[in-house]
Order: sequence, then C-alpha cells, then structure tokens
Amino acid sequence: MMDQSSSRRKRIGWAAGLVAAGALGGGIMMATVPALADPSTSPSTSASTSAPSSADRPAGGGQRSDETVLTGSDAEKAKAAALAAVPGGTIDRVETDADGAVYEAHMTKSDGSKVTVKFDKNFKVTAIQDGMGSHK
Repeated sequence: MMDQSSSRRKRIGWAAGLVAAGALGGGIMMATVPALADPSTSPSTSASTSAPSSADRPAGGGQRSDETVLTGSDAEKAKAAALAAVPGGTIDRVETDADGAVYEAHMTKSDGSKVTVKFDKNFKVTAIQDGMGSHK
C-alpha cells in the first residue's frame, strides 16, 4: 500500500504535467491564431494580370489581395448606403470590388446570414448578393 506522502507527490506530478501541457498548447495557439486572423499578413500583395479566381478569396471570406479596404468619406458613404439597403444589418467591412462593381460592403444580416452589397461609383446600390460575394 502506498503511503500518503508518495500519493501526494504523484498527484502533484500529474497536476504539474497537465499545467505544462496546457501552457505549451496555449502558447502554440497564441502564436498561430493572430497570424490566421490578420489579412494584412497575406503572402501575396502583388498585382496579377489574370482574372481573379476563387483562390484569390481567402478561406473564411477574408479580404482578397486585389481589393482595398475603404477609409474616410468613401467608407462612410458605403456604410450608410449598405445599412439603408440591409436594415438591421452590421458592416463587416467595406472595400473596392474586383468582380465588376466599384465598391462592396460585406455585411451580417440580423438573422446572422452574410450578404454582399455592391455599389457603383456614386455609392448607389447595384446588387445585394447572398454570402460573401461572387467567386469567379
């Protein structure tokens, strides 16, 4: 039969091993997740002469390398037009469009579904597409 001191050391050893494994796993996650979530770390930012393909659209619907996030007054105009077109929705991002329109807004509708609102150069809505936009 094991004495009390030996049993306690064993439990402490197991606990220390679990803590160490958790710390290692957490460290790996912390190093990996930000790199996956940051679209600015995309390896390819050069322009291409070929037409965009679905390979240009990152998994999970991130920003494509051939589109640019809108800022300033253009961003505000696009957001206002998108919110008017999809009442109750929230803006995920607004950007230039490489699939035919001038600008687009990626949105989440109040029911949780995703839509893409397309605009012309005057921020007039030209289309509302289900999902994150076309995949040519």
